[in-house]
Amino acid sequence: MRKPIIAGNWKLNKTPHEAIVLANDLKREIVDVAGVDIVLCPPFTALADVADTLTDTGIALGAQNIFWEDAGAFTGEISGPMLKDLGVSYVIIGHSERRQFFNETNETVNKRLRAALKNGLAPIVCVGENLAQRESNKTFDIIKDHSEGSLSGLSSEEMKKVVLAYEPVWAIGTGKTATPDQAQEVHVFIRQLLGKMFNTEIANSVRIQYGGSVTPDNVVSLMAQADIDGALVGGASLKAPSFAAIVKGAKK
Repeated sequence: MRKPIIAGNWKLNKTPHEAIVLANDLKREIVDVAGVDIVLCPPFTALADVADTLTDTGIALGAQNIFWEDAGAFTGEISGPMLKDLGVSYVIIGHSERRQFFNETNETVNKRLRAALKNGLAPIVCVGENLAQRESNKTFDIIKDHSEGSLSGLSSEEMKKVVLAYEPVWAIGTGKTATPDQAQEVHVFIRQLLGKMFNTEIANSVRIQYGGSVTPDNVVSLMAQADIDGALVGGASLKAPSFAAIVKGAKK
């Protein structure tokens, strides 16, 4: 049985003070929820404050990106050792917005993934198609390309430490959501692909999140699907009641 994992991606939102308030609100709402791994991913500027707020809660801290070198002349980047020292456990890699706005490629995703693993961080690796690609019936081609390129060269032992997130880009922040059947279809494809890339054991053990306008209203129907193991939540993670409802819905 794969344990559900719900991660809140706060993106470019919340000052350190606002982040402390949200983290404290969430603590009150979800600190006693068992059976679900919960990850909060604030912006870099709020990581230290949120880490302090989450002390002794069991709620994990995640970052939104990582650079592939540990140190050096790389202005504006943040490294694995820096994140680890702040108490970060997870890191989102290859989010669709990174691909869309910051020229992220499968190659750079792979380098960031390796840096995360080297530094003992659990990567949440994102894959997914945009609207034009879906309407052109290229969904599975894109998922295959992202998965094979991003996970290239990983050993089976390394793959066990990775969480995947399927992001239908056309459903992020748009209010549109893939139906549970549409999401399940892609999750099954990813799992079958992992079986070919690694082995059946790995394919059955890797957790695959869904990320695309997840709300308290649709989380239960999404999580009811056999191959959906959690959610990468954007906008709904910015308010304690909605994110708490999603976490609690994941248990059902």
